[in-house]
Amino acid sequence: MKKNTLAFLFVGLLFAGGGALLASRHTEPAAAADSAVANLYAQSMPDPKGQQQALAGLKGKAVVVNFWATWCVPCVDEMPELSALHQELDKNRFEIIGIGIDSPTNIAQFSEKYRIGYPLYVAGMTGTELSRQFGNKAGGLPYTVLIGRDGTVKKSYLGRLKLDELRRDLQKLS
Repeated sequence: MKKNTLAFLFVGLLFAGGGALLASRHTEPAAAADSAVANLYAQSMPDPKGQQQALAGLKGKAVVVNFWATWCVPCVDEMPELSALHQELDKNRFEIIGIGIDSPTNIAQFSEKYRIGYPLYVAGMTGTELSRQFGNKAGGLPYTVLIGRDGTVKKSYLGRLKLDELRRDLQKLS
């Protein structure tokens, strides 16, 4: 009987230790992503015209952060849909921004040609590191992050957005 009790106690401790390890690994990415939000809000980035814009004004809103590049076909393909969604949103509660991982010249030319309806910023190659802080380990584009009004990352999307899914996720934040 003692052997069975000790065996059950040992197995129970193994499961508890394994669960604690999994829980710590599961919360680390969330904590890292939340520090990425603080890092984002602490930055100023130039817009396509070269004017520095403080991103701290995004605090308190639900924010869709779309990492993109002019040479990324799926990025460019989803931009008209994001522009249309941006027009529908309550700007006091929601914002969509595009962070360009490209040269200032390319983004400026793109912006003039296509007239995207939401704010674009130029991050250059530092945008790749910022997207990795948000969990984009592969460095793929487009990469989109949904940040809640509380400043925590609610969801991330790798690849071309499915706007119906994004709309549902935004409604959950209302």
